[in-house]
Amino acid sequence: MIALMRRRAEPVLGTHAFDLLCLTMGCVLGVHASHLPWWLVAALALVLVVRWWQRRHSGARSPLLLKLPLLALLAVAVVFTYGTIFGQEPGSALAVGLLVLKLLESETPRDAKVGVSFACFGLMAALLFDQGLVATFVVAMGLLPALATLRALEPAQAPASLPRALLPGLTLLAAAVPLALLAFALVPRLSSPLWGAASRSEARTGLSDRMSPGNFTELLTDDRPAMRVSFNGPPPAPELRYFRAYVMWLYDGRTWEHVQLRRADGRARPLETLEARVTTGYQIDLEPTDSTVLPALGMPLAAPEDARLSPDREVLSDKAVREPLHYALRSAVHYSLQVQLPEAARRFALRLPHGFNPRTHALAAQWRTRYGADDQAIVAAALALFHDGGFRYTLAPAPLGRDAVDDFLFDTREGFCEHYASSFTVLMRAAGIPARVVTGYQGGYWNPLGNYLLVRQSDAHAWSEVWLEGRGWVRVDPTAAVRPERVSLGAAAAAGDQLGWAQTSWLASLRNRWDVVNHWWTQGVIGFDALRQRGLLTPFGIRETGTAMLGMLLAIGTSLFVAIGVGWALWRRERPEPLRQALRRLEARLARAGITRRRSEGPQHYLRRAARALPVQRDELERLMDRYLELRYAHDEPVPELLREFQRAVREFRPRRVVK
Repeated sequence: MIALMRRRAEPVLGTHAFDLLCLTMGCVLGVHASHLPWWLVAALALVLVVRWWQRRHSGARSPLLLKLPLLALLAVAVVFTYGTIFGQEPGSALAVGLLVLKLLESETPRDAKVGVSFACFGLMAALLFDQGLVATFVVAMGLLPALATLRALEPAQAPASLPRALLPGLTLLAAAVPLALLAFALVPRLSSPLWGAASRSEARTGLSDRMSPGNFTELLTDDRPAMRVSFNGPPPAPELRYFRAYVMWLYDGRTWEHVQLRRADGRARPLETLEARVTTGYQIDLEPTDSTVLPALGMPLAAPEDARLSPDREVLSDKAVREPLHYALRSAVHYSLQVQLPEAARRFALRLPHGFNPRTHALAAQWRTRYGADDQAIVAAALALFHDGGFRYTLAPAPLGRDAVDDFLFDTREGFCEHYASSFTVLMRAAGIPARVVTGYQGGYWNPLGNYLLVRQSDAHAWSEVWLEGRGWVRVDPTAAVRPERVSLGAAAAAGDQLGWAQTSWLASLRNRWDVVNHWWTQGVIGFDALRQRGLLTPFGIRETGTAMLGMLLAIGTSLFVAIGVGWALWRRERPEPLRQALRRLEARLARAGITRRRSEGPQHYLRRAARALPVQRDELERLMDRYLELRYAHDEPVPELLREFQRAVREFRPRRVVK
């Protein structure tokens, strides 16, 4: 009963504050919208809009019979979608939904303060999904409505337009930037985060260890950066920019799969012998992939730290890449790979499933009969088929049936790199030539401003490797026979207008140049870990910055900021008070009209006497007097918006005449 009486005694949340609270919840929903189901975003947006309209027009409370079913429906929807309410994605969906439903019971300033507190937590939680420069800026701007809501809850705050309501919060954020930078650089960092929430692999993973014709489509239209490559010297020519990821041997008639071949005794197969003729050194900044494979140019000579080379010269990390990773490599761009092929590997590189693609086998048999033991001639015949056989490069190919390679080679004749690499490799195996599929990235945009090669997810590619007597494994890219622009100019040029307006030349150029800023953000902010923090003072001759040194620097920096803040407050206090200045300006104007303030006369009596002396402007002077008294005595500090209105009214006041 006492609690109920106290709640009834609380003031009602004003319309202006409720509008800002709705805007705050809308910002939280907006920053999470990219990783929530579209139907959940639409439903929560509808609840938010309906609640705002109902509160503004009727002012009635939401009935309990509405709130409880919506709460239960939200929980059921999250469990049905994710299978649980625990974890990064379902937890975020549930938290955002509860925040929006909180509006249904936000009737008092206390409710609004609780909602704003959790809304700020929800905004910060969005950085678990994306810590990029744009995402961080959007989250920071999302704090403005929250700060404006708290300010609107202060006593005697007059409603203001949205820009004026947001401006004080923007000023506070700007003032907090220096201290935030100091804390970012000097607060000791942990070697691993406090929580172990895994990231969404489906949102961050690029290449997969399985390949079926058609499953690259999402990657080829994904414009996100995959990695950035800086070379020790000039970059290699476009036709040499093949970044090896997965080598796929196993084929079941539809899907190619990455497997590690082993010897008959079960031990790992020896590393493929490599004779490097031309090498290049480079560094890669890899975006999170949630995979262990590290793309490498050409044929890597050795693995970087915390990684190893597979027998097929794939670079495999010891753990999945869930954070931006920097590693250095040296690779051969001209080489001979495994000139001697073991019999077990040969048999595996010729294996095809029984009963699939009879027309493909028949064509390969014809080539073998025609060219005899000349494997290189058979390779040339297959490339000529792709070049002259009416094949078309498209990101929207027709679907394929059970005999996928037959359907592609003899019927549809349209597809992209997966289709061409898969069918070419099957043709080679059917003709008795050892072959395998390799996936990775090809091409990239050379960014002269940042002096690095930008490789996007849309540069994902698949090609073949065939084993030729005396030459070893040789890279063959059948896609280049159909669409040479895919290799010389990149994936966007090969796709033409299939990628839509986002691939127009001017927009692509602007986007690639903007990536320099994103690259700096990734290196300087996201990549600023405990190791880099320990080397923070290396330019000043300190080899390693320990925790004690960081703490001392943080204390000194914080003390300096406190001293600056105190000095600013004292300086502001010594300055003439704006409210007093405005009153003196008003007194000066009245004095010129013959109404001088007496030494023993207070502002209220003086302005009342002036109002009697100026009957035409009595109402205007009384409003000025009431506003002055409110600013002087109703608050500890004058409300800035009301103070500016008073100053403007004083500037516009012009005494007309004095009645004697």
